[in-house]
Amino acid sequence: MAMYLDNDLEFMLEGYIDMLEFDDDEDDNDPFEVIDQQQERYDFDFEGGDDMGRQRSDTTASEARNGKDIQGIPWERLSFTRDQYREMRLKQYKNYENLFQSRVQLEKECKQVEKGSGFYDFQYNTRHVKSSIVHFQLRNLLWATTKHDVYMMQNYSVMHWSSLRQRSKEVLNVAGQIAPTKRSRGSSVQPVSRVQVSTMAVKDNLMVAGGFQGELICKYLNQPGVVFSTKVTNDENAITNAVEIYQTSNGSTHLMTANNDCLVRAFDTENFTLLSQFPFSWSVNSTSVSPNGKLLAVLGDSVDCLIADSKSGKVIGNLKGHLDYSFASAWHPDGHILATGNQDTTCRLWDVRNLSESFAVLKGRMGAIRGVKFSADGRFMAMAEPADFVHIHDARADYCKAQEIDLFGEIAGMSFSPDTEAFFVSTADRTYGSLLEFSRRHHYQYTDCFL
Repeated sequence: MAMYLDNDLEFMLEGYIDMLEFDDDEDDNDPFEVIDQQQERYDFDFEGGDDMGRQRSDTTASEARNGKDIQGIPWERLSFTRDQYREMRLKQYKNYENLFQSRVQLEKECKQVEKGSGFYDFQYNTRHVKSSIVHFQLRNLLWATTKHDVYMMQNYSVMHWSSLRQRSKEVLNVAGQIAPTKRSRGSSVQPVSRVQVSTMAVKDNLMVAGGFQGELICKYLNQPGVVFSTKVTNDENAITNAVEIYQTSNGSTHLMTANNDCLVRAFDTENFTLLSQFPFSWSVNSTSVSPNGKLLAVLGDSVDCLIADSKSGKVIGNLKGHLDYSFASAWHPDGHILATGNQDTTCRLWDVRNLSESFAVLKGRMGAIRGVKFSADGRFMAMAEPADFVHIHDARADYCKAQEIDLFGEIAGMSFSPDTEAFFVSTADRTYGSLLEFSRRHHYQYTDCFL
């Protein structure tokens, strides 16, 4: 994978994104800078936790229904409309590619999807918490543990946001030295410091964060301090691209790391000992273990995606069809369907009972598919582009119906709540970075109101 990082923890890639310039007599700067300058005239400073400032910056569902932009962008004060800005951004956005191949045939493969469905309704947007990104290809930095609780990266802090209290709280600060208070038997503990978190996962009270220099940090959310820290590799190109907390076939909880040094590592979560490591011939960008704990999907700097035995690492299947490198994968809860997200701007769906070809190809609007998630009930599959668009597909409708969430800004992560009642998207735009919350829409029968 490519490697880009600047000093203030936000990615910079020349030519990756063109923030558009409009012909305007007053100012020919980036239009978001114009918005920012105008807004500074009357907005309170909400960064410091000022309630009045936060409320003025935030957007509620009722305000959105009355015409306010869900991100709080004051289009009415600009010399261009939202539709005009969207049209130009679609034309000028430059998708990052590692491999340059013709995509004429790929377009023909893509499933025709009916957009316009409303599975999740906008609920709230807060700019009180802003996600940050340290690597432009890694966007798995948001996790919901309930429909009210979300964890995300904000510079050197893991932040918790409560939608009930509408308050944020720092859970872990990784700017200084990190070391566990107790050493687990058999684990290779190593203090780490000033960690630039590239990926994270939260499940069953355990939070795992991977770093830009191969760091791995584990913390129980209900305990102070961290329970484990180490550097899984001292390789010069050591980025931890993905971490996963999963159940093995015998019911144990393990965690897995995928690194740029071409190794996949599995740890137990009792003593955090290294159990196994599997070598591959290219940098591994994403791994995901099937719900029954037996199969392992391995994706990375290759057009092929692999299916391996999760215990031995032996490759048992090769998925062919993508045209570029892959950075996201997810299993349907039934264990039969695997989704893979790729820089060729598509998500492919595979049935592991027939790996000869993908049974569906879903396309985004602008760029690579950098995030893929299934809801816990298997009803929905969400796929996120690097910026501006998240698509929620209805698995029950053979993925032919979708809701398109249209916003502006780099997408740092997305997450369904475990009960599927909420869906969250975080953006990392310098001006309008925020956390957007959506609530699941239910269609009840008329007679239900009498029960």
